[in-house]
Amino acid sequence: MGEFVAWIIGWDLILEYALGAATVASGWSGYVLSLLGDLGIRVSPTLAGAPGTKFVFYHDHWERLAGIAKKLAIEHIDPATLPSTTSSFNLFGFLGIALVTVILVIGIKESANFNSFIVIIKICVLLIFLALGGAYVLKHWGEAVANWTPFLPPNAGHYGEYGISGIATAAGIIFFAYIGFDAVSTAAQEAKNPARDMPIGILGSLAICTVLYILVAVVLTGLVKYTNLDVPDPIAIGIDVTGVRWGSMVVKLGAICGLSSTMVVMLLGQSRVFFSMSKDGLLPGWASKVHPRFRTPYLSTIFVGICVALAGALTPIDVLGEMVSIGTLMAFIIVCAGVWVLRARGTEVKRAFVTPWVPFTPIMGIVISAYMMYSLKTATWIRLVVWLVIGLIIYFAYSRKNSKVQQGHPEEALITR
Repeated sequence: MGEFVAWIIGWDLILEYALGAATVASGWSGYVLSLLGDLGIRVSPTLAGAPGTKFVFYHDHWERLAGIAKKLAIEHIDPATLPSTTSSFNLFGFLGIALVTVILVIGIKESANFNSFIVIIKICVLLIFLALGGAYVLKHWGEAVANWTPFLPPNAGHYGEYGISGIATAAGIIFFAYIGFDAVSTAAQEAKNPARDMPIGILGSLAICTVLYILVAVVLTGLVKYTNLDVPDPIAIGIDVTGVRWGSMVVKLGAICGLSSTMVVMLLGQSRVFFSMSKDGLLPGWASKVHPRFRTPYLSTIFVGICVALAGALTPIDVLGEMVSIGTLMAFIIVCAGVWVLRARGTEVKRAFVTPWVPFTPIMGIVISAYMMYSLKTATWIRLVVWLVIGLIIYFAYSRKNSKVQQGHPEEALITR
């Protein structure tokens, strides 16, 4: 489809993976702080969240206001009457990304082993949450039904505020939960048999995780009213309702492990995107420089890690989430169009995996993704346009002049991959 389109998708994937990791780091920090609180370890509120996160002094220590809003309402306590402060730096979000960056610099084998171990823990913990939470919901069925009512809140009079349009807006905001599946493809260079392994990895994980997403959402919203779940650590709040202390500790630890594996996948994908773009001449050569011992693109990994760590520490999670989602949706639109175009142009190409129902599948992918993008806030669109403009400036000022394709040597990029 041409190098210009390739640049756009590459620049868009930077937004998707880098800010995706920052978003997850913000949630990771929330669970770490919740677990530390259970252990009696309190962190200064100034270092416990993104700038502007509100904390109140309750029961002799600082608590994130969003996390105890329901408790205060039950006790008829007005938050305005409590001492309050705001955070200025998410220390644990920063440290989480720093730790993952070190793991990725060490090497793909070590990273893969770490990730596999963490994923096993994550699945087991999710099953524990479903068991404990599901048992509580069944014993307190009336409470759960009250939390689920209304199942689809009526529209508040504005597009995107509940109702059918609210579903589209919510789907667009939470779409970043699916970026890990296409990140599997960025590790194709490390796969022994990518023609077989990539489809199994992407479609298999997609099917398993979709079922888990639905089950966790049903149980979580049965435990806690959805209006009280707008926090970085919603599952921690949900499991606390059950009153099972050991289960609470295990689930929070599992959430930390699970989000750690997600950060690994996101930063791994981002560094590989930088690596490939650098090999094509679209980015400076240092981005594809490989460590002599660890054989990893260590400079690009460290650079991305520093940027992502700062973004996760200084940006609110809702802003990060929407930016990631709109970038991901745009990338999916381009990919769907690419599948359609390549199927029409490359009829003679041998394909190990064939997308079914072309062109219906890519057309529906484009339409649904575009609709979810339309449902996002205007401010999110403005940030996307600004990001794309920055990318275009870099492309025409540097990338186009140094591109292997533009210089007539595309084989150099292919040989070195």
